[in-house]
Amino acid sequence: MTTRCAADLLVRPGRRRVRQAMAFGALCSVIVLAACHAGAGSRDAAETVSAADSSSRTGSPVRLDASQLQQVRTEELSTHAPEDSIKATGAVGFNADRMARVLPPVSGQVRDLAVNVGDSVLKDSVLFVLSSREVAGAISDHRASHKDLELAEKTFAMTEDLFAHQAASRMALQQAENDVAKAKAKVLQAEEVLQVLGLDGHPEEDAARLMSRLPVRSPISGTVIERSVTSGQFVAPDNPPLVTIADLTNVWVQADVFERDLRHIAVGQRADVTTAAYPDEHFLAQVSHVGSVVDPQTRTAKVRILVANPHLRLKPGMFTSVSLSLPGAGSALTVPAKAVLVEDGKSFAYVQIGPQAFIRREIDTLASGADRLRVVHGLMPGDRVITDGVLLLRQLEADSPNQ
Repeated sequence: MTTRCAADLLVRPGRRRVRQAMAFGALCSVIVLAACHAGAGSRDAAETVSAADSSSRTGSPVRLDASQLQQVRTEELSTHAPEDSIKATGAVGFNADRMARVLPPVSGQVRDLAVNVGDSVLKDSVLFVLSSREVAGAISDHRASHKDLELAEKTFAMTEDLFAHQAASRMALQQAENDVAKAKAKVLQAEEVLQVLGLDGHPEEDAARLMSRLPVRSPISGTVIERSVTSGQFVAPDNPPLVTIADLTNVWVQADVFERDLRHIAVGQRADVTTAAYPDEHFLAQVSHVGSVVDPQTRTAKVRILVANPHLRLKPGMFTSVSLSLPGAGSALTVPAKAVLVEDGKSFAYVQIGPQAFIRREIDTLASGADRLRVVHGLMPGDRVITDGVLLLRQLEADSPNQ
């Protein structure tokens, strides 16, 4: 018994050393595996950063020497509140909703032509007089219809009295009543013809005074912009318009807006219009229609802008600059317009990545103010971009053996 206990005492310390060695080995394995995982994670993160960085860059770095570096200027980008507007160009045109093209209501000869191109006219003022047989016939029919009605009414009254004294049959009374109804229908028909001709005020007075002469009046107040008739000329209803009148106190401006900016345009949106003739005068306006077709050549759509023109300073045909106000937005990143290079419909800027190294990066921009562009995608605050010397960078990049 004493011998076994002594042996056990000799064996147990050895077992403890074996167990300690095994535990130490396992701990080392855990540390090595953790280090491997950490190294793999670092490599993955590095690869992710590199991929993200390369995704925002287009082109190889361009390095400048000391003399070339003096030819360029850079600007560090920062956010600020921009002028929230889209710039466009357009032209003044007539408001088609305030135009009148005067056609002859009947065939006849033009007399007493009283207007010329450029004249201002008031609503219902006489433009010219039309001498026509059809007018004379309409007036005669109107007179005859009234006389027939008077006779029919007298006949009916007499027949009704005879019927009351049993001196006329019921059939005769009904016939007289029917004659009165027909006469009234003819009077209404004749009066409608005179209304079409513009003689619906006092037909009898007009007939006695004018006979076959029909005054053609202006349907609106405005300015005569076209006249295709001369005094003494014979005209018919199928002729082109004889006189065209436009109300110039309200005009349209047709502006060309780029396809990329259409999502910011809506009917009722405020606009500011200026012209070369009046550079210091601003005409308040609003969008009245957004075109549904994009020009395949210019990639622009027509936007119609309604402009008040009470003093007639805007003339149809004038070129205009239009500033379309955007809904209020917060601060935005902007870049000078001269810093942006456009190639194949894409925009680029050269970003500084080292003391003498620059790289071309694709960006998305939106007009903001007279000489700056709002950056939608591609740049971040703190980036330094080339503002002067963009063409030099482009030439060096083109000459680079990497291209």
